Formats: sequence, structure tokens, C-alpha cells
Amino acid sequence: MGSSRLRVFDPQLERKESAALSDRELPLPTFDVPYFKYIDEEDEDDEWSSRSQSSTEDDSGDSLLSDRYVVVSGTPEKILEHLLNDLHLEEVQDKETETLLDDFLLTYTVFMTTDDLCQALLRHYSAKKYQGKEENSDVPCRKRKVLHLVSQWIALYKDWLHEDEHSKMFLKTIYRNVLDDVYEYPILEKELKEFQKILGMHRRHTVDEYSPQRKNKALFHQFSLKENWLQHRGTVTETEEIFCHVYIMEHSYVSVKAKVSSTAHEILKVVAEKIQHAEEDLALVAVTFSGEKHELQPNDSAISKSLEASGRLYVYRKDLADTLNPFAENEESQQRSMRILGMNTWDLALELMNFDWSLFNSIHEQELIYFTFSRQGSGEHTANLSLLLQRCNEIQLWVATEILLCAQLGKRVQLVKKFIKIAAHCKAQRNLNSFFAIVMGLNTASVSRLSQTWEKIPGKFKKLFSELESLTDPSLNHKAYRDAFKKMKPPKIPFMPLLLKDVTFIHEGNKTFLDNLVNFEKLHMIADTVRTLRHCRANQFGGDVSPKEHQELKAYVTHLYVIDSQQALFELSHRIEPRA
Repeated sequence: MGSSRLRVFDPQLERKESAALSDRELPLPTFDVPYFKYIDEEDEDDEWSSRSQSSTEDDSGDSLLSDRYVVVSGTPEKILEHLLNDLHLEEVQDKETETLLDDFLLTYTVFMTTDDLCQALLRHYSAKKYQGKEENSDVPCRKRKVLHLVSQWIALYKDWLHEDEHSKMFLKTIYRNVLDDVYEYPILEKELKEFQKILGMHRRHTVDEYSPQRKNKALFHQFSLKENWLQHRGTVTETEEIFCHVYIMEHSYVSVKAKVSSTAHEILKVVAEKIQHAEEDLALVAVTFSGEKHELQPNDSAISKSLEASGRLYVYRKDLADTLNPFAENEESQQRSMRILGMNTWDLALELMNFDWSLFNSIHEQELIYFTFSRQGSGEHTANLSLLLQRCNEIQLWVATEILLCAQLGKRVQLVKKFIKIAAHCKAQRNLNSFFAIVMGLNTASVSRLSQTWEKIPGKFKKLFSELESLTDPSLNHKAYRDAFKKMKPPKIPFMPLLLKDVTFIHEGNKTFLDNLVNFEKLHMIADTVRTLRHCRANQFGGDVSPKEHQELKAYVTHLYVIDSQQALFELSHRIEPRA
């Protein structure tokens, strides 16, 4: 007998089918909501069964849901009801229910608002009847299931729920409900303690304190204490970090990772060190696209001004009207090349991994959902993901910039060899995001055309680079990369653009709603792909660089100098190696 799949049906369609078979005297459903039905997968005539096999089963046998069934489609309320019915109150859920719960929590924002979910959970918690009848023995069980789901929700979203007023109010409301119920149902005390832990309550109470005579006093004490969990993290302008682009001239900038609240003095100090000029000789200037200039004072908020769509941040020399010229073939560009050539290659790759891991580890799984389903693909819900994607682009530009700013052929050859070794080390350290970016940077047209440079690369380096290139081969849906990455143990950083491509492919290839029901099978496939992040971060990265080199390397990889114009890069390329 084949495994079974669970589908939540549209009641109107079911009534039509039942009416057509009325002569066989089959019983008609007596309720007006979608209901559940098991479909045998061996029935090839059923379109849902065959579609389920082709899109959800894993040939390797690793699929968490291939053992029994999945929810194929349904209304949000009925999917939630089914989920609560299937939850177990034991410490460990069965795989099917555990994955269904995780799928729901990861993707619920696609088909319902957080407020809708909060209201639905409150209704289930406070319902006087269970499955249409009075079941006193089932009331505490149902309440505990709701509280278990809420605990899992909080554990998955963590501080994301800080920003949502609906969820904060919901948690306070349901906490008060538990306080009201714990005297009548002492079995809820375990869940109450869990909520106290989650909400950051410092004071603990006994069941007796929740008696009708004392619960109001207890409630007062609880909410008069500091609620750490419910405290807002602060405004975005105070805490969030971005990559601030400080332009040296029209197409070249220093990428500065800084808090949005950073002052002009803090930004200028970083840039001055990066371009090796005295800070007192420089000025930070906001320039609008219409040409208007406004010099920022040391204590001015720098990034808020630069983030305006109408302008950019530039660094000017105070004694000149023009910006600094990074293209000059002078001692400064030679020193820049000498600086990276003197750095330990493994330690430099390790510092890249440290920096990239801090970005990757900050990405919430929900960000991939928002990025995929949001037409903008950016904003406050995808801030960390956007940083890592931006970092990937900047690494690619950084490689090309460093090579093309090196006018001496011999040193340029050393630089190319250096970057090939760094790419190999990134692969060894399982940082596939920077690995891809460096290889693509070396393959940039403005770099790959440097025939004089590549002719002088030793054969063993050419062979190594060819092997590294093979991992970036896009044929057979990036099979080489996928096979290699699958064998790598965590911690590891995937090539994020490809992971987003996978999620987008599932999204665009499948409808989110079928017959006005949520296509939960699609959401399961998306959630399964998003869980790649969880697997990659199963272990934490702890690479260390020698203390004396750490600060220099950290400053170097944190604030990259790049040229963001392909035309400017080509001009440099033709300047150092003109056409024959």
C-alpha cells in the first residue's frame, strides 16, 4: 500500500461531486468548511496525487514528509485547526507534525497577517467547545497545544516579533489568559513558567498565587517588572547597520559598514584611513544629483543624509574643488597593491569568512520569504539578506579594482595569484559566497582580457583556477556546486544568489492559491529550501586570526575600496594593457 497524502478540500467542489453521485446514496458532508480526505498515491487518475508525488517526494528518501502525508491545500483557519489537532504534548513531535508546524510558522505571512494569526490563536485558546461539543477533559489539552505553538513561534522568530505591535499585544493578552486559567487548570503551570522565561519575567509565583483572590495582585507584580523580551530594540536609526558608500569620485567608493546613526566624523575617520590621507585635510560632502553641495559638520548625522534618493556622500580635499583621483598611477596605488601582497593569504580569507559569517548568521529565515514574495525585494524585512547580497557584489568589484589599479605587470601577476589562492582558501573554509564572488571577479571581462598578465601566471595556478572555476559552472542547474556543497559540513556559507534563485523558481512555477485555497504544498517546498540556512548554521564558526594581524585585516576587509562602473574598469584595463 502506498503512502497517503492529506488534502483539504473546497466544500463547494465536494458538494458538486457528491450531488453527481447521489444515485449511489453516498453520505453528504454536513458541514460548510473545507474538510480532510486521504488520497491513495497509487491512484494514478487523481491529479492531486500525481502532482504531489512529482513535486514533494525526495528520491533520496530524506524528505521529512515522505513517510505518511502532507497538507496539500486548505483555508488558513483549517490548516491551523489541523495543525493544532495533530500536535503532541510530548517533548518530541513526530517528523510529519514537526515539519508541518515549521512550514506553517515560516510561511504563514504569505496567506495571513500576523494579526489574523494572533486572533485565530486566541479564539482556539478561549473556545468553550472543542470540535463542536463540550469536552472538559480536552480544554486544558487544547490550551496547552496553542501555547506550544506560540512557544515555537517565538523561538523561531525571536526578536523579529519585537517590531510587531500585534504580536506584542497578543503575547500580553494570552499571558493574562494563562494567569486566569492556571488556578483552574494547574497543568498549565509549566507553560506559564515557559512564558515567564520568554517574556523575561524576573519573579516566579506558585500556583496558589494565581487563585481568584490573589491573581490580580500577581498580575500587577508581573507587569510592573521589566519585560526584557517585550522591550523595543530601539529605532532603526540607532541600531541597524548598513554599507555606506562614500564616493572618492564618480564611480569609485569606499564601502563603510556602519550604524545608521554614525556621525560625519566617524565615517570620515574610516575613509581617511582607507585612502591613506590625513583626516584633517578631508571633508565629507553630501552632493545632490542636481550638483548642490553641503559640507557635513563632524557631529552631523552622515548616513541619514546620504540615504536620501537625491544624493550621495563624497570625500573632498579641503584645498581642492575636485574629488580625490583614485585612478592616478602614482605611489598611492602602488602602496595599495603592496599592502594586500604583504598580507597572509589564509588569514585574509579567514577574516573574509569572519565578516561574511557575521552577516550570514544575522539573516532570519523569514527574510528569504519576504524577499521572494515582495515585489520590492528589499526593505526593513530583508535588511540582513540585502547586506550579504551587496557584500557579494562588492567582493567581485573589489577583486577587479585591486588588479586594475596595479599598473606594474609583475605586481599585477602576483595579485592575480594572490586572489586565486584566496578563492581556494575560501572554498576550504566553506565560504562559498566569497568564493563565487572572487572567481567571478577574476572572470570579469576587464580582468580576463589582460592577456599579458594571464600569460605570466604559472601553470599550477592556472590549473588551480580552472578547478575552482568548474565549481561555478552553471550547467545542469549548478550540479558541480550543489554536489560539492552538499558534502561540506556546517558551518558553511552558501552562495546566496543561487539559494534565492531556487526559492524564486518554486514561487514563480507554482500558484500560491488553488481554487481559493492555500497551496500549502508549494509553501512546504519553499520552507524546505529556506531551512538550508538552518542546516548551514547548525554549528557556529569560530575561526581566529593572529592578534597582531587581526585589526589590520579586519579593517581591510570591512571597508573595501571598489570601482562600481564597468566602463571605468574597462578604461583602466585598456590603460594598463592597450589593445595590440
